[in-house]
Amino acid sequence: MKKHCTAIVLAGGKGTRMGADVPKQYLPLAGRPLIWYSLQAVEQSNILDDCILVTAREDMELMRTKVLEKYGFRKVLAMAPGGAERYESVLSGLRMLEELQSGCDAGLGRTDYVFIQDGARPFLTEEILRRNYETVLECGTAVTAVRAKDTVKIADERGFVVRTPDRNRVWNMQTPQTFRYDEIREAYEKMMVRVQEEKAAGRTLPITDDAQVMELFGDLPVRLAEGSYDNFKVTTPEDLRLAESMLAGN
Repeated sequence: MKKHCTAIVLAGGKGTRMGADVPKQYLPLAGRPLIWYSLQAVEQSNILDDCILVTAREDMELMRTKVLEKYGFRKVLAMAPGGAERYESVLSGLRMLEELQSGCDAGLGRTDYVFIQDGARPFLTEEILRRNYETVLECGTAVTAVRAKDTVKIADERGFVVRTPDRNRVWNMQTPQTFRYDEIREAYEKMMVRVQEEKAAGRTLPITDDAQVMELFGDLPVRLAEGSYDNFKVTTPEDLRLAESMLAGN
């Protein structure tokens, strides 16, 4: 029997590198807002059952009217407020999911696995989701990635090369990053305790993706799942132009 899978779609970024007047999730891409593409992939998926959308608190009404209601996305159960850091946004989505499922009137199936997806990746496919699903069933984790094409150098703080890792062992991370729900929720809660300890000591905890949270605070080894070089994140104006070209078939 298929397991219950929930997507947590992150759409709370400011998009400062885009140099735009609006958050990048609302920027037009082939006539639709950028966030539409991730939500549409969720909507059409046979693997994903529902979705929590994480966005800035001040943008929730705009997201509701200009995206969710306008395009009729039915799998979005709720919106959760994003945080200043990505990990805060993910935890907000996880806590919203827990709140919905613990409500006596929620009527929701208990989520077995969560697929954490950047809303600025417009080329998520069902094939990527399927590979994640098959891998997470086996391993409890499935982190989308592609093999590095270029040689990678490790440098010191002065910019001098200190090591060249074997390119065959180097992967570039993507999303979705998929986990057993209970395991990643517990890992994130442990991480937040550590974050507060570091802040109290005047330090920061550099966490850049969900796999790192599981690596540092979870109990499961992180397994890679093959992604796609097309599954890139739109971060700069050049990325947006490339996405436009791909959608136009050029």
